[in-house]
Amino acid sequence: MFKIERHSNGQGTTLRLSGQIESEHIRQLQMEIEDGSKPHNLDLDEVTLVGRDVVRFFAACEAQGIELRNCPLYIREWIFRESN
Repeated sequence: MFKIERHSNGQGTTLRLSGQIESEHIRQLQMEIEDGSKPHNLDLDEVTLVGRDVVRFFAACEAQGIELRNCPLYIREWIFRESN
């Protein structure tokens, strides 16, 4: 199961992601990012599993200035490996 929650605090927007994120969810994530006020953060604290396409998407988000908060170590390492 995959879930997105949008939280705004007046200084920025955070998209809190939870569950298993698969390739077919990338389009939905892109739409959420492009909708309304741009998120400054993606909170990955409750993400349980991702695939290679999702890792590449997260790397692209970071390149656009979107911070990955509470990024699980395995995802952070995978992003690093994909970029090298």
